[in-house]
Amino acid sequence: MATCSDEIDCARRLIAAAPRIVVLTGAGISAESGVPTFRGAEGLWQRYRPEQLASPEAFADDPRLVWEWYGWRRTRVAACQPNAAHLALARFALAHGKTLIVTQNVDGLHADAALAAAGDVDPGPALPIELHGNMFSVRCTACQRVWRDTAAVDASSRDTLPTCPECRALARPHVVWYGESLDGAQISHALCQAELAAACVVIGTSGVVQPAASIAAVTAQAGGEVIEINPDETPLTALCSVSIRSGAVAAVPDIFDLGSEPAEGRVQ
Repeated sequence: MATCSDEIDCARRLIAAAPRIVVLTGAGISAESGVPTFRGAEGLWQRYRPEQLASPEAFADDPRLVWEWYGWRRTRVAACQPNAAHLALARFALAHGKTLIVTQNVDGLHADAALAAAGDVDPGPALPIELHGNMFSVRCTACQRVWRDTAAVDASSRDTLPTCPECRALARPHVVWYGESLDGAQISHALCQAELAAACVVIGTSGVVQPAASIAAVTAQAGGEVIEINPDETPLTALCSVSIRSGAVAAVPDIFDLGSEPAEGRVQ
């Protein structure tokens, strides 16, 4: 365990010394960009809990209603921008090829930050593993083709819902719903890199959603340092070398802006 009188400085030194890093982010990092939690705060959606709409059963029963909800969500998220924490992580990942960003968020803000930070450089090293998918991607329910779709959703009838450009079958949001499994290759890669990482930084996540929450535990069990950035204590706090009781925007840029030049290659 690291010991340090100043938590930000301690975290900064641990990151600077780590040859391989995994970063796990949750809803807390995007909340500071204004991304709402979608817990039925307005109008029609007061009648529904997320688990009533974000499920294969709900989509099979009423795809128009589910797409209407996702269209409402996408409109609100589209108005949000990556914040200073997203951008600092993207710049760091571009500069340090052995950094992997893993997110539980479906808002696409880490990917947007990667593109913004990269400029003319390949954004690949800063592109995250999106464990739960991306609400601005869709998947064909028949042929399983996946593509990016940022267009407004017309949920006025079933016939106007997004369809596959190849087979014309109904499309669905490319996100992991309640009752569905994560992509096995993605979570295996994340856990493998967590085992190799000298440091795992956990930002804005409750630490209760599995298997993502186990990423930090894998790093700790392998002898790596775990750094937590969260206003509140979480079940992961006991694993941490450093716990910073702060929002992401206040802490992440100070920790990750180390002034390095971009390096090629993503963690393999």
